[in-house]
Amino acid sequence: MEAVRQYNVHEAKTHLSRILEQVATGEERVIFRSGDPVAEIMPLRTRAKRTERGSLQERIHIRKNFDDLPDDFGML
Repeated sequence: MEAVRQYNVHEAKTHLSRILEQVATGEERVIFRSGDPVAEIMPLRTRAKRTERGSLQERIHIRKNFDDLPDDFGML
């Protein structure tokens, strides 16, 4: 397993485009200020493509009692 590449703030500002290209391929980067980590740059998770009905089937689980209310609901 490869170690996460680390940049200081100056390097990150100077090489931001290169860092973003690396992150786009799935790599993670950490930015340090005065030797302390302050930010982690990682690729975004891909979003589910909802192009048709049922495209989220099996990804979302709704319990059977989802809309059941307690017996004392609405009583003051």
